[in-house]
Amino acid sequence: MPDRYDVVIIGAGPGGYVAAIRAAQLGLKTACVESRGTLGGTCLNIGCIPSKALLQSSHKFAEAGRDLAEHGVRVGAPELDLSAMIGRKDKVVTTLTRGVEFQFRKNKIDWLKGTGRIAAPGRVVVTGADGASQEIEAGSIIIATGSETSPLPGIEIDESRIVSVDRRLGA
Repeated sequence: MPDRYDVVIIGAGPGGYVAAIRAAQLGLKTACVESRGTLGGTCLNIGCIPSKALLQSSHKFAEAGRDLAEHGVRVGAPELDLSAMIGRKDKVVTTLTRGVEFQFRKNKIDWLKGTGRIAAPGRVVVTGADGASQEIEAGSIIIATGSETSPLPGIEIDESRIVSVDRRLGA
């Protein structure tokens, strides 16, 4: 007999993980299906948050190089330590994704690792990275899978010259 949940969310990005946490807080037995190794979706893992962390570091670099002097603060020419900058970005991402994991544990949300497919009304098949599948029952299903890169006809995304959101920052 398959596991039974009040609500199953497919996708653990900003829409999915927030829906899962709120459903659990309302007393619903909740599961969230996510294939990525960390929660938070594109935004938290490789998109918005890493970009903003690097942007903030870049602003600090620019401030040290030209903006502090007008405040009477003199420093030598700043040097860029790219590995430290990337390390800080990675730490920000890890802190936030672990925070979402903590909320899942705290609210007793089952993280079903794999891809989800709606097999029938109230039934979701979860396929893990190893190819093993399990079918679960759901009173309600929320689809929160986000978006996917759509290539333009005749233009190949090579992740070098033409990149997509899937390219890991700092990789």
